[in-house]
Amino acid sequence: YQKKLEFLMDEFELIKNYFQKLTRNNPSALELNDDVFFDKKNKIVLTVDTYNEKVHYLNFINPDLVLKKIIRSSISDLVCKGVVPKYYFISGSGNKKSFSSKNLKKIINSLKSEQRKFSIKLSGGDTVFSKINSFTVVSLGFSEKIVKRNNAKINDDIYITGDLGDSYLGLKYLQKKRFNKNIYQKYFINKFYLPIINLNFSKYLTKIANTSIDISDGLLIDLNKMINAQKISSEIYYDKIPISSKLKIFLNKNSLKKSKFIFNGDDYQILFTSSKSNRDKIDKISKKTKTKISRIGKILSKKKFKFRLLNADKVLNFTKIPGYEHLFT
Repeated sequence: YQKKLEFLMDEFELIKNYFQKLTRNNPSALELNDDVFFDKKNKIVLTVDTYNEKVHYLNFINPDLVLKKIIRSSISDLVCKGVVPKYYFISGSGNKKSFSSKNLKKIINSLKSEQRKFSIKLSGGDTVFSKINSFTVVSLGFSEKIVKRNNAKINDDIYITGDLGDSYLGLKYLQKKRFNKNIYQKYFINKFYLPIINLNFSKYLTKIANTSIDISDGLLIDLNKMINAQKISSEIYYDKIPISSKLKIFLNKNSLKKSKFIFNGDDYQILFTSSKSNRDKIDKISKKTKTKISRIGKILSKKKFKFRLLNADKVLNFTKIPGYEHLFT
């Protein structure tokens, strides 16, 4: 039975049970309970992620789009902490098919485009031969302060930037899922490959947010990660979770509920908490940066639940928290 449990660990149990103890004399590692390394003395903030074909992206048919998604996913870990990304390092594994002359031209043009868009600079990396495509990206920025996880306050409001669900529908289209004809199919696919990174809004995050995370694995799973070490609970209002007008049209035409799409991740929006006294300030920042910001819940003292999802005062129950889990089976 114990052996069976060991092979059902998710990534956070794996870190907590095996790797966390290696960082006891390294406060900059934040106990491996955040998305970044933060060396406060030297103002260095760093994040590293690996992206595998058939796990983080379906295939390498569109290498230019895959690389854009990977870069944006990586810098999102800094942006959701209130840090401006400056440098990135990328290592890629592949073969002569994936790194053909044609594909390499697309990759280079894609990286150039992202460098211009986000004012980041390629600063190193590595290449390795492999039958399976994989990329590891390190993103680096500098800051005196970051918004950490596990720092929510009781009675905090819970906010999210942008909309949820568009990216997941784009993934469904890429997986050849058939729906009623949709003139916005290309829009949804682009949302999967080209998530919006709220860089301008992020510059104000350390002034208003108590805790934060980006939505990569799913709203509810990432909410749980954001406050996982705290003895508090959270309440989310289903009808306040924002979706785009295009997703609303799609749902109506296909007679589908938004719950099938909004909890699945790959949105890379910023989820954060802030005190009620900051409501007017957040509204002004939203208008100034032209960023859609929605108040979707609040932090409560811990009762009989870790979090609950309310729809018209009715609690929506799940047998399992929806979203993506990295299970080691």
